[in-house]
Amino acid sequence: QVQLVESGGGLVQAGGSLRLSCVASGNIFGVNAMGWYRQAPWKQRELVANITKGGDTNYADSVKGRFTIAGDIAKNTVYLQMNNLKPEDTAVYYCTADLLYSPYPYWGQGTQVTVSS
Repeated sequence: QVQLVESGGGLVQAGGSLRLSCVASGNIFGVNAMGWYRQAPWKQRELVANITKGGDTNYADSVKGRFTIAGDIAKNTVYLQMNNLKPEDTAVYYCTADLLYSPYPYWGQGTQVTVSS
């Protein structure tokens, strides 16, 4: 069994910063990629950013220049540094991991990020 545990969410004022962390544990033979999605009320879940084991990164246009994803793949850990947060960033943020030999990605339980104006 594999578990993803997120931490670092919370309430912050617009313009502030938060850092999310996610650690994957369990039956893991290797990590192909890890990333973050978010889901705001009444909206579809959307990709925020992801990073491959090779270090390639991908960002949603709405967060480019403000968010930075980093990973310590050897430790099955991924971080999301979020700067200059905006109220529209308010959402539940989910960590996801694409693991070696797994036919589907794993998801964390989610962590709430609320940005007040």
